[in-house]
Amino acid sequence: MITGVHTLVYSDDPDATRAFFRDVLGFLSVDTGGGWLIFRTGPSELGVHPTSGVHEGVEYTSLRQHSISLMCDDLESTMAELSSKGARFTREVRDDGYGLTVDVAVPGADDILLFQPRYEPPAFL
Repeated sequence: MITGVHTLVYSDDPDATRAFFRDVLGFLSVDTGGGWLIFRTGPSELGVHPTSGVHEGVEYTSLRQHSISLMCDDLESTMAELSSKGARFTREVRDDGYGLTVDVAVPGADDILLFQPRYEPPAFL
């Protein structure tokens, strides 16, 4: 019935946000037209939407928002790799019980949580 999850990131600078997901995180994407990239994120996808614009002649605005977590097997090595590609972390690594966490700055959007889980993620069972 449900085949995946479509995740949205609302951005003040969609081009910069899309470039971050493409160039820094290395997410593969398809262009659905006009530069609107949809990223492969495993058994889900991630689209970046602007916070304002005109669609079919109608102006719209939306709050910049999202709540997304990215998982990794080794937080220290993932942070080193992302740093080498220009990623910036906005706080120190913290033990939040469920795993080690850090916030990654996303250009044009809010930070995203990166974490190394202490549990076996269901997607990998």
